[in-house]
Amino acid sequence: MGFSTKQIHAGVEPDPVTGAILTPVYQTTTFVQDSVDEYLSKGYSYSRSGNPTVQALERKLAVLENGAACTCYATGMAAIQAVIQAILSGGDHAIVSDVAYGGTYRLCTTVYQRYGVEFSFVNTADPDEVRAAVRDNTRLILTETPANPTLKLTDIAAVSGIASEHGIAHAVDNTFLTPFYQRPLELGANISIHSTTKYFDGHNATVGGATITDSEELDEKIRFVQNAGGVIMSPWVAWLTLQGIKTLSIRMDCQSANARAIAEFLEAHPKVTRAFYPGLASFPQHELAASQASGYGAMLWFEVEGGVAAGKKLMDSVRLCTLAENLGSVETLITHPVTMTHADVEEAERHRVGITDGLVRLSVGLEDVEDLIDDLSGALQRI
Repeated sequence: MGFSTKQIHAGVEPDPVTGAILTPVYQTTTFVQDSVDEYLSKGYSYSRSGNPTVQALERKLAVLENGAACTCYATGMAAIQAVIQAILSGGDHAIVSDVAYGGTYRLCTTVYQRYGVEFSFVNTADPDEVRAAVRDNTRLILTETPANPTLKLTDIAAVSGIASEHGIAHAVDNTFLTPFYQRPLELGANISIHSTTKYFDGHNATVGGATITDSEELDEKIRFVQNAGGVIMSPWVAWLTLQGIKTLSIRMDCQSANARAIAEFLEAHPKVTRAFYPGLASFPQHELAASQASGYGAMLWFEVEGGVAAGKKLMDSVRLCTLAENLGSVETLITHPVTMTHADVEEAERHRVGITDGLVRLSVGLEDVEDLIDDLSGALQRI
């Protein structure tokens, strides 16, 4: 069964009572039991522990990632938190991509380090550096590829091999490419993590997260944390996400095509000093991008002449591109990571990993690409 067919039909079926083609929103706190002896005979007791609408989304995502099971959460950060809590204890060590979403960095450094968990932020683009960072107490490798916001890639198969050799779990944040373009579990990873807020939703309507595992056993550990901590996805969010996923493949293909055209325009523009997009031949890891994923995605970044001041003026000058946090939506969003998504990362650390002050991140949407290019062209003329 092809991906587009699965994104529509996997995990769902018509309502057995009414025949409704859409999974109902089971907006309920609790579920009535037939008797004490038949407790959980229908499979549900309390929506924190399981809900039919949320479970439909979990089944669908597990199929799309070719995983064993999926657990959904209130946010993408809650999904990352559940993985950390399920695998790491005080005194354990984790290796994390040195370029990662600012919220991931903040969670590791300001929350879990307080409880005695050690983190090494490593250039996971180099498998030798990953191998050198492994300690006797390393229990988790968390990679983000493509990384936010520099798009640096990690060779998932190579790092998964290192993790397997040492009995370490390898989790991959796959938000930027989705299972339509990249499936980490097929490359040897143990967990694929998503902010469902992004491409799965696709319409700036919800926030949510998901973890998909390569085994039921690992899912049970993560699900226990989800239930114990109560960081569940709501039925309404699950229902909206189920609708968004139905168009994932066509949205991703169109957005990626738009991103490539814009990247080529920016790379050739005299006022742009650098343009980075995995689909460009000039991208440093272009061959890896082509080999481990079937598409390049819809994220790109660039810098303009004049540094920070010029970059800010450009973002204040666009008319169609929207200055807002988030990514993956049908609307094109423009972001200044240093002051927005990565403001919590120390300046020295940002510069060390290539998040420069003038970096402008673009999440390309579904608008007519000619209109987007005209908008950027006009803004570039005004700086």
